[in-house]
Amino acid sequence: MEIKVHSIHFDADHKLIEFIEQRVNKLDQFYSDIISSEVYLRIDKNSIEGNKVAEIRLNTPGKEMFAKKQGKSFEEATDAASEALRRQVRRKKGKLQQVY
Repeated sequence: MEIKVHSIHFDADHKLIEFIEQRVNKLDQFYSDIISSEVYLRIDKNSIEGNKVAEIRLNTPGKEMFAKKQGKSFEEATDAASEALRRQVRRKKGKLQQVY
């Protein structure tokens, strides 16, 4: 799976990018048909506490899955977004198994 990480208006360090890639790669365990993913990291200026935002978009055959979460750190926001996507992926996989 191809993973693209975009940090908007700042430079993400290598450790953060590795953490994000590790979390997104875990989603491949639940649904192997994920083609690619894009992760957008940005700092929300409206909120003082919990102003880090992570948006993850998964490209799969037939449907695109998306989750956007906010947290005190990018790691926390990425964890929450990947957990939301994990639920979406498992739901989609369950629906596909019911059809076949």
